[in-house]
Amino acid sequence: MARTHLAEFELMVLLAVIRLDETAYGVPISHEIEHRTGREASLGSVYAALERLEDKRFVKSRMGERTAERGGRAKRYFHVTARGLRAVRESQRALTALWQGLPQLEGGPA
Repeated sequence: MARTHLAEFELMVLLAVIRLDETAYGVPISHEIEHRTGREASLGSVYAALERLEDKRFVKSRMGERTAERGGRAKRYFHVTARGLRAVRESQRALTALWQGLPQLEGGPA
């Protein structure tokens, strides 16, 4: 089976889903990325990434209960699959290997 690589933003979304665990849906995922990285994460881009990740079988989704505060709409919750965890680990290993031994990145002034 060919490996499916993660784009940078997809990796951020996966890490946010892992961190949020049972409460991972669009708004908290977006907020987690913005809080941790300082990078804007629009809901549209988060949901587009989640769709790609679901197509790759890196995440699965389930519908929550309908709520009055959302006009009767249900939240769509996400969790990372075993395949998604493997992809995150592969990305971590690859990036760590690339960063190692680069004196320009070892704490000196930019």
